[in-house]
Amino acid sequence: MKNITNNTIKKILVGFSAGVICGLFTSGGGLILLPAFIYMLKMKAKKARATTIFCILPMVITSTIFYSQNNLINWHTGILCAIGGIMRKFYRS
Repeated sequence: MKNITNNTIKKILVGFSAGVICGLFTSGGGLILLPAFIYMLKMKAKKARATTIFCILPMVITSTIFYSQNNLINWHTGILCAIGGIMRKFYRS
């Protein structure tokens, strides 16, 4: 069995904390992940933001499944807002 490093334990705890916060408060895990990546794991800000977005994706997909099963998503509004957000990302002024 491989030795688990202190850094690996930190990463697992950060991910677990983000999942708990996301589940309890229906907020994005980024509230926990971004500061943890920067201050606990000593990542550079740009890499921490990109890694946070990647980590949030599974939480968002899981939440979407549960909300969708209970018919709580306004798909029309959500899709239009997503299109606007994507357009804004590609067409920066």
